[in-house]
Amino acid sequence: MPRVLVAGKIHADGLAVLHAAPEVTVDYVEEVSAASYEPFLPAADALLIRTQPLPAAFVEKAPRLGIVSRHGVGYDSVDVAALNARGIPLAVVGDVNSRAVAEHAVMLMLAAARRTVLFNRRMRAGDWNYRNSLDADELDGGTLLIVGFGRIGRRLAQIAAALGMAVIAYDRFQDAAEIAAAGVTPIGDLMDGLKRADVVSLHVPKSGAEPLIGAAELAAMKCSAILVNTARGGLIDEAALLAALNEGRLAAAGLDVFDDEPPAAGDPMLACERVVLSPHNAGLTEACARRMAISAATNIVDYFKGTLDPALVVNRSEIAAQRLSAVGA
Repeated sequence: MPRVLVAGKIHADGLAVLHAAPEVTVDYVEEVSAASYEPFLPAADALLIRTQPLPAAFVEKAPRLGIVSRHGVGYDSVDVAALNARGIPLAVVGDVNSRAVAEHAVMLMLAAARRTVLFNRRMRAGDWNYRNSLDADELDGGTLLIVGFGRIGRRLAQIAAALGMAVIAYDRFQDAAEIAAAGVTPIGDLMDGLKRADVVSLHVPKSGAEPLIGAAELAAMKCSAILVNTARGGLIDEAALLAALNEGRLAAAGLDVFDDEPPAAGDPMLACERVVLSPHNAGLTEACARRMAISAATNIVDYFKGTLDPALVVNRSEIAAQRLSAVGA
C-alpha cells in the first residue's frame, strides 16, 4: 500500500485526489518546515512538498521514496543530485500558476509606477493634497523587459501589450524566432535590454552564486525605471538595489521574493518607501492554490499508475542516464 507524505498545507481538493486513489495512505503535515516532515520520511513512498528544503540527508532517510512532487514549478530547495543518484523523478506542476504570477507582477508594476501604497498612506493621514505632488508615472507607452520568457513571461507580455507597453524579452535558452512569433522583440544582450527598459520583470530561476541583477546591472538601468521580481530571492543584490533606490538612481521596485524569507524585522528594505512588497504570495490565490494542489497530487497518483507525464519531470534525462548506467554495471 503506497504511503504519501504531504509536507505542508495544501488545498483540500488536492488531498481529495490522494484520498480517492485506491490503496493510498496519506500522512499530512500542515506545518511548512523541514523539521515537521522529517520524522515521516522513512515510511514515505512518495513526497508532495511545498517550499521546504529537501536536502540529500533527508533523501537518505527515505529508503522507499519513489517520487517527489513539488507544489509549484521551482525546485531550488531540492537536492536534485541526490534524487538523480537514486533514480527518483522530481515532478512539478503544469501551467497552473502562470496567470496568477503574471497578474501579480503587473500589480507590482502598476503599484510601483502609480505609487499606490504611498498615496494610500497619505490620504488616510488626511493629506488629500498630496495628489498634487504628481509623484506617479504611467506604464502606457513604456518599454517592458521580461527576463525569462517562459509561461509566466509569455502571459505577462500579453497583459503588458494590452496596457500599451512595448515588450522586449531576454532569455538565454529561448530561440529568438519563438520570442518574435509571440509578438515580442527578442534581446540578445541583457545589459542592452536593461538600458532600454522602463520596467524590468524577472522570471528566471536562480542560477549560480552571483545575483543576476547586481550593481553593474542596476547602474545600466534608467533612473526612472522600475524593477520587479516575482521569481526567486537572490536574483537581485538587495544591498545594491537599496542603494540605487535611496540615491535616486532607480525610481522604484516591486518585490515578492527575498534573500531571506521572511525578512528580518530590521531589514532596511522594509523601511524603503520606493519598494512595494508582498510576502512571496504571487501564486497564492485560492484558485491557483487549488490548481497547484490538484496537479501536484495527480503527479503522484499518475506515478503509481505508471502514467506520469514525462514533460513534468524536471530530471527525466538525468534519471534515465542513471538507470542506464545501473543496467550497464
